This record gives sequence, structure tokens and C-alpha cells, in this order.
Amino acid sequence: MIIKDYVDTSYEPAPEDLIALFRVEPARGFSFEEVIGRVASESSNGTWTEVVTMKPHVRELSAKAYWYKPPWVKIAYPIGLFEPNNMSQILSSIAGNIFGMKAVRYLRLEDVYWPKPIIDVYKGPKYGIDGVRDALKVLDRPILATVPKPKVGLYHDEYAEAAYEIWIGGVDLVKDDENLSSQSYNSFEKRLKLLMRLRDKAEKETGERKSYLVNITAPYREMIRRAKMVSDYGNEFVMIDILTVGWAALQEFRNEDFDLRIHAHRAFHAAFTRNRRHGMSMKLVASISRLLGVDHIHVGTVVGKLESPYHEVHSLILITRNMTNKEMPRLKLLKKEWGGIKPVFPVSSGGLHPGLMPKIYEIFGKDVIIQAGGGVLGHPKGIKEGAKAFRDAIYAVTHGISLDDMAKQSGELREALEYWGYKTYK
Repeated sequence: MIIKDYVDTSYEPAPEDLIALFRVEPARGFSFEEVIGRVASESSNGTWTEVVTMKPHVRELSAKAYWYKPPWVKIAYPIGLFEPNNMSQILSSIAGNIFGMKAVRYLRLEDVYWPKPIIDVYKGPKYGIDGVRDALKVLDRPILATVPKPKVGLYHDEYAEAAYEIWIGGVDLVKDDENLSSQSYNSFEKRLKLLMRLRDKAEKETGERKSYLVNITAPYREMIRRAKMVSDYGNEFVMIDILTVGWAALQEFRNEDFDLRIHAHRAFHAAFTRNRRHGMSMKLVASISRLLGVDHIHVGTVVGKLESPYHEVHSLILITRNMTNKEMPRLKLLKKEWGGIKPVFPVSSGGLHPGLMPKIYEIFGKDVIIQAGGGVLGHPKGIKEGAKAFRDAIYAVTHGISLDDMAKQSGELREALEYWGYKTYK
């Protein structure tokens, strides 16, 4: 079967076809049509030459590049190419060898339409937005989380002391960062045990629910052992570095019998998502994560320290939070038909402080988890004061009060605004 047989603009995708949107730049000496044919071939059932085993029933599984307008192409994949309940296999197909082909100068997998046979086999989040709000009893405002900083290096008792100050200052969730797991100076079990005791104390003192996004990232059996420990201590959340543990581990963890909400850290994503011409977009990371069952996932900020343009963050908000069954060409978003898959909390994180709260709220609205580290612990008056300043900023934007007016009532917010202002720190 020759490469041109994988390009067919007369093809009408079947309802159960998986559709992938690619951005393609051919290498020198190759035409666009030839390259998209090679992409469709290599990601389905073709190879570099004719083979005698290409029988009629095999040809029926060939992917088709059915629409293209350089540099964009949509490729339809028959459902028979996939093992629907095996996300690793699906990605090995549509995001596998194709990135290494000599005929391709740059190739980016931008988005995917998941057909019903794939959607139906995944459980999605056990709790989602409503279940997270229920655990914290926070119903009408953004949820606030904070990482004790520095992210690594603190002894477990120093870390716990900072966590307690964060909680009593008004933060809902204390969060481990991506590279804190169980180091010699801050072991997982000691940290968890101490934070749970201080969490209970903070709840009694504030009258608010508090919880801990504890990082269980580890080899899988150890991850399960840690999750059981978290559950036994009565905590409601775990955090997983989903890309470094892998899709198969995330999928299997969601199938375990834990009543735990999953906070997805996206560490490693920019290694393949940041180049707008090559790799795989964060849209795919977000939509796969929602399918596999996370309850919240980092999506960027627009206004923070990390590279996250508005159009990308807007796309990720739609993917995680909203049900949409129409294509959105401006955002390079294919339609999404989520079925019974619950919506997920987007997490805004990276270089945030109280002065940015109006912009964050304008972008995200109330259904967001705001994760601030330095924007709490860097407050000139202390950790508790930094936490209160951020809560006061949230109160202001959700009640239509300007930060300047709120600062007249809140000395902590006034100090934060005088220190950081209203600008992004890069």
C-alpha cells in the first residue's frame, strides 16, 4: 500500500473514528501531502515499503488524512487500531514513531477527538469539582493552596510548622511540590503524621476544613503503600507527578479502591509541550488526565512566572471544566463529548501573589484552585500574614471589591500590594 493511499480528502470519518489534529512541517525535499501520508501510515498500519501481508481486511484499518490546510491536517483512525482501555497503546500509535521520521522537520500533535468506544471505558475523576468542594466545604469561591517553600531542604518539623501557619492564615490546602517525596531529612511518613496532627489543630482553630496534597510519587508498589497510609490517616487528597510516573500507573491508581482525590502535577510536560511546532500539546495531557481520573491538574496562569499563553490556558479551562461538543478552530480544539466523565478543577500556579488575583479571577472565574508558594511565604510580615493577604484578595474579587479598597481593611493585603504590586514576576 503506497503512501498516497493514506491521504483521502473524500473520506468521511466514521462516528467511532479517533480524530487527531497535527501540525506538520515537511523536511526539505518532501511535499506536504507526502509527509501527512507518511504520518498516517506510520501511526496506523503502514511501513516504508509494500508488504505482501497487506490484505483487504488490514487495509480497512488504515488511517486517513482526510482534511488538510498546511500546516494543519486531520487524520482519522479506525477504532479497530486501538485497545480502548489501554491509553499507553493508543499513544504509542498516534504519538509514537512519527516524531522521529526523517521526512518530518517538525510535527506536533495538537488535539484529539475521543470517540465513544474510548470514552466509555474510562472512569474519569472519582470526585471532580463538586467532590473536591464537598471535601473542603468551599462552595462559592476559588480554592487556595500553598507549597511550603523552599520546596526541598526543610526538615519535616520545619515543613510542618510552615504548613500550620499556612492553614491558620486561611489557606485551604497545603501542597507538596513535585520533587519532595521521602528524602532523608524529610521522610514521607514523619511529614504526613505531623501534618495530619497539625491539620486537625488548624481546623479546630479556624472552623474551616483543611487538607494536604501529599506527594505519593514513587515506584508503583511504594506509591500504593503511601496512598494507603494517607487514607489511614484520614486525609482526602494525594498528589501524583503524572507524567513522570506514566499513564499506565495513573490509570491503574485510579482503579485502586481509595477514597482519595487526585491532584495532578504536570512536571516534565514542557519537555514536549513548549515547542509550538513539535511534540504534543498540553491539551492532550489535560484531556487524557481527565479521562484517566485526576480531580485537578495544573494548567498555567497566563500572568505567572511560567510560559503559558492565554489561548492555551483558555483551551485547558474548556477541556478540564466544560462540556463542549463543537469544534473550536480558533483554539485548535476538536470537539469533546465527555459522556459521564466529570469535570476537573484547573490549577493556576507559578509565580502568583495577591496583586494578580483580579486577573486570575477574570481568566478562571470561581472554579479554580489557586496554588501560590512564594506569594504566601514571601510576605514581608510572615507566612500567616501571607496566607491572610491572599484570602482577603480572593474575598475582594468574589465580592466586587477593588484590591485597593480591600487593603484599607486588611493590613496584610496592603503589605502584600506594597511589596509585590500588581505585576508579574518572571
